[in-house]
Amino acid sequence: MKPIKIATAQFENKSGDKAYNLGVIRQLAGDASKAGAQVIAFHECSITGYTFARNLSREQLLEVAEPIPDGPSIHALQEIAAEHDIVVLAGLFEKDADDKMYKAYVCVDKNGLAAKYRKLHPFINPHLTPGDQYVVFDLFGWKCSILICYDNNIIENVRATKLLGADIVFMPHVTMCTPSTRPGAGFVDPALWYNREADPTSLRQEFDGLKGRAWLMKWLPARAYDNAVYAIFSNPIGMDEDQLKNGCSMILDPFGDIIAECRKLDNDFTIATLTPEKLQQAGGHRYIQARRPELYKDIIGRGHVSEQRVIWL
Repeated sequence: MKPIKIATAQFENKSGDKAYNLGVIRQLAGDASKAGAQVIAFHECSITGYTFARNLSREQLLEVAEPIPDGPSIHALQEIAAEHDIVVLAGLFEKDADDKMYKAYVCVDKNGLAAKYRKLHPFINPHLTPGDQYVVFDLFGWKCSILICYDNNIIENVRATKLLGADIVFMPHVTMCTPSTRPGAGFVDPALWYNREADPTSLRQEFDGLKGRAWLMKWLPARAYDNAVYAIFSNPIGMDEDQLKNGCSMILDPFGDIIAECRKLDNDFTIATLTPEKLQQAGGHRYIQARRPELYKDIIGRGHVSEQRVIWL
């Protein structure tokens, strides 16, 4: 494998406005390509918007959802990838031939769909069907995988993708700045966003504190470190329907170190160079080799009824 340059982006999407969101994706992809990126990753449901879907009926969600790979948004991403010579990863709601709907995330290059993943733990709308498989695909000789938002909170998912061969895990999110039982959690007042030019300090304090980035730093570096993977975290910034999100899209290396991070209070992207040497230099690589599955395979694989609770809902 050769070093690869990957960008992760953040932007303020508009609910249900695919044309607008794809326009921003086109702009950021073009700018990232000019800056040397070979790949750019956007947040969960970056094409469609996300939080607004909690109030949609089945019929309304079907109107928003698209087939993959034959829907117009995949064709638009292919055009963007070809125009700017960059691989694009982005998210949307998917519907299949039987009108089952999924939370999907795709990787598209100039030739079309390179990979598709369906969120294993969707919750934003009751009419979504959970995905039932992992995905591992190739990008420039690197083995890549995708886990969407809540999927990354179940640590077995990240380990599973690693054991399937992933060197890079794309982690698109719409997260942070919501109420929870953990200390310090809560919504951020939208008024701070609209006043960000006059008072960036108050907004940054909320974004970087326990409502946002400080919480993220409790677990995201551990996912990269424990599994010796590069983690490509993407998250929106600004208003997502009635919720304010804090961005801080970032790339972490297999040591769990942040090697690139978006810090603008605006649409932004950042680029990091991923080098293959770190995959085996990192402690996680050694610890994976030292595993003794005979001790815990029956414990981890024991029957369990999944119960997913999302506090802010």
